[in-house]
Amino acid sequence: MENRQPDVDPAVVATADDIAAMRTRGAATIADAAAKALATQAERAETTQPAAFERQLRAAAETLYETRPTAVSLPNALRYVLRGMDGETVTELRATTIARAEEFRAELAQAQQRLGEVGSNRLRDGDVVMTHCHSTDALSCLEAALEDGKEIEAIVKETRPRKQGHITAQQLREWGVPVTLIVDNAARRYLDEADHVLVGADSIAADGSVINKIGTSGLAVNARERGVPVMVAAQTLKLHPDTMTGHTVEIEMRDETEVLADDQRADITGERDDDGLIVENPAFDVTPPRHVDAIVTERGQFPPESIVTLMRELFGETTGEPWEP
Repeated sequence: MENRQPDVDPAVVATADDIAAMRTRGAATIADAAAKALATQAERAETTQPAAFERQLRAAAETLYETRPTAVSLPNALRYVLRGMDGETVTELRATTIARAEEFRAELAQAQQRLGEVGSNRLRDGDVVMTHCHSTDALSCLEAALEDGKEIEAIVKETRPRKQGHITAQQLREWGVPVTLIVDNAARRYLDEADHVLVGADSIAADGSVINKIGTSGLAVNARERGVPVMVAAQTLKLHPDTMTGHTVEIEMRDETEVLADDQRADITGERDDDGLIVENPAFDVTPPRHVDAIVTERGQFPPESIVTLMRELFGETTGEPWEP
């Protein structure tokens, strides 16, 4: 990632690079990394001028924000930290910013634990859960169920093109959960063996639409047809105050190299220099609320149509405020 902000600390740029390249992944993990990066920027800023300090913090926030446009946890984290920046001197601004970032990170860790406890209540001893992609919120529900003494099995979709499902499978295996790893196209076949579909979310719109890793929507449609309940695990950090429907959320389009290597492109086109092949690689899709049974948060579980009430409680009656660093 090219750094166009000369006042941004190199550690912040490195964090942004990791987020953009998906070395740092998962909405909660991204939010935590962003808050930590802003604290680092505040700690290392060398200016003695309050206006320059604020300018550098907002430049750092902009650098981080530009990495992943769909995951609303990122701008929500940045908003939270920046709104806590207060004071008339650099010393005061620095202290309040760092304290706010630490507060956010502590709340984030506690929220995921509470969410897991809520989600665990929906799982019964002996349940088989089908997962998609890699979600720390979804995993927290399974971890809490295991801590409650429940026996759980998992069917894990590998989730191409980056195969984040392999990370989920590895974590579950470390916890002693029996795992069946399947290719994405086999999901319909194995839904008959599942008691729940459990996924995370990168954003949730006010109408209850769920924006998550590409393939979630198709899985939810098939699950609905099979009568398998779909549970979405998402901290309130994932609620998107800028949008009323999921279809207005910007969907990140990732590089074609995640889908095709150079030699594969040559095989398909017949010529390595042929630019006629179009490869599209959307990172997310939108699952309509009618295909979701429950959205589990640290504040409880909600039917999708009730999410707008929770959003108003958290963000006020006026939503739709665009991100501004």
